[in-house]
Amino acid sequence: MSAQAGPTGVPRRRIAIDGPAGTGKSTLARTLAERLGGAYLDTGAMYRVATLQVLRAGIDPEDAAAVIAASADLPMEIGTDAGSERILLAGEDVSDEIRTARVTAGVSAVSAVPEVRANLVGLQRRLASGGGTVVLEGRDIGTVVLPDAEVKVYLTASPEIRARRRTEQDLAAGRDADYDEVLAAVIERDRKDSTRAASPLRPAEDAIVIDTSDLTLDEVLDRLVALAEGADASHGDAAEGNTQ
Repeated sequence: MSAQAGPTGVPRRRIAIDGPAGTGKSTLARTLAERLGGAYLDTGAMYRVATLQVLRAGIDPEDAAAVIAASADLPMEIGTDAGSERILLAGEDVSDEIRTARVTAGVSAVSAVPEVRANLVGLQRRLASGGGTVVLEGRDIGTVVLPDAEVKVYLTASPEIRARRRTEQDLAAGRDADYDEVLAAVIERDRKDSTRAASPLRPAEDAIVIDTSDLTLDEVLDRLVALAEGADASHGDAAEGNTQ
């Protein structure tokens, strides 16, 4: 795997977008990267690939030792092109399979294993180390992966809103989905992610928190673009100051 490096001389602009499932962060992060002409990295997809690897090996996601062994050398390829999702496991396109209920049910347990997180966080940092703009979305980007990111945003919304969005998304993709079951899964995922010992889900202290419950994707996107442009202005001011 390799990140898309920005053109020579273009300032580095790393944008961290965190938040629970159903806040629209995947769509927003990808669209923001396209709007800004930058790279995009879905870190949550990486944990889903690790979970799929574990499940295919017949391993219980709660068996930490077996999970570590199964995911230590993960044959994963993930693209950073915002225009197209390309996620491979051992050469097979698993972009759809990692979004199934089976993987969703196991990903919290797998992603809570410190050794799994350490392995993938190191990879995420390398993928974000190039120049230019890169948008990373996940649950611990601003707190752990890139605590010095130029822009940090935490998206949130009520569990009911997020469950409705996820149900509609799954049905639109041709996957079976029941709202009540999805809501219960959302609440349980929130509990597990926010209470885990390794990199719990929470906004960074200096993150901009945006509640998307009553906002359209375009309204949130406009705010994100404004924040990115504001970061550019700040860097420009700093550069001018350094020359005086």
